[in-house]
Amino acid sequence: MDVQQFHIGDVVLQSGETLHDAWLSYATWGKLNEQGDNCILFPTYYTGTHLSNARIIGEQRALDPEKWFIVVPNLIGNGLSISPSNTLERYQGGGFPKVTVYDNVACQKLLLDKLGVSTLKLVLGWSMGAVQAWHWAVLYPHMVQNLLPVCGATRCWPYNQLFLKGVRAALEMDPTFAGGYYVEPPAKGLRAFGRVYMPWAYSAEFFREQRYKEIGFATQDDLLEDWELDHLSWDANNLLAKLWAWEHADVSAHEKFGGDLALALSQVTAKTIVMPCDHDQYFTLAENTIEAGFTRDAELRPIYSSAGHCAGSPGRFVEESAYIEAAIKELLSR
Repeated sequence: MDVQQFHIGDVVLQSGETLHDAWLSYATWGKLNEQGDNCILFPTYYTGTHLSNARIIGEQRALDPEKWFIVVPNLIGNGLSISPSNTLERYQGGGFPKVTVYDNVACQKLLLDKLGVSTLKLVLGWSMGAVQAWHWAVLYPHMVQNLLPVCGATRCWPYNQLFLKGVRAALEMDPTFAGGYYVEPPAKGLRAFGRVYMPWAYSAEFFREQRYKEIGFATQDDLLEDWELDHLSWDANNLLAKLWAWEHADVSAHEKFGGDLALALSQVTAKTIVMPCDHDQYFTLAENTIEAGFTRDAELRPIYSSAGHCAGSPGRFVEESAYIEAAIKELLSR
């Protein structure tokens, strides 16, 4: 794994604001061939980094660096790429510009141009990574040969927006947060954020069946505590910057499409396997069915699992991960 930074300079965002001195942190595995057409793009998810995605990258796996040049760009706001936490001198935390998923993808396109990538054999991702993958296939269809969005969506649908408003409120109600201009971490708010977030990520069946034991937790409260501690380790403004991008994600929210989802998805030429989980409460099977219906060469292939949204988390559940890796191999064999 090779980890580097790509410095872009000033970026004019979809909002019209300018993100000054922007950069992406990214990791690569393998080598790009002379034609520049053996690249796989694997963007990170909401609380993920390139290390999270690395769990399913390796020799003899579907994402094998011996065969493919794999690029994992870190999402803007995750603390490794440009984020509120590492631009305090310029933006003072709460003043960080609003960055959309389209803005992230446009920056990633500049990165791939610099690396010499001509064609993407596959774009895949889980959760917010899948949202970015959809945006890639819509905005740059000439580059994307195959698409695998796992437990994601083309937009943030209404029910999902309400969930995000809930976790945002849990964090912002901590007086220490001070509208984003805090002088110490809003620990109570971060813990509350994780506590509200966790149950939605799985399903009622998951807890009834005590499947948390599969991933190393003796009780459901142990899992809850782990999510609280994980979110306590994040910068609050970083979480909210990415949350804003998630909440406002929409492939049709572009001047080319004017909010017309069918028109936006008609641009996709990639062979597509859409993999929702039937118990996902964020990005639902019903909404993925609508999206697949608008996409000309898409197959809807649900993951039937009580793990809910987390069924698609890279390497978290053995059977679900094997099912996803089989789909990756299938697309890469085309």
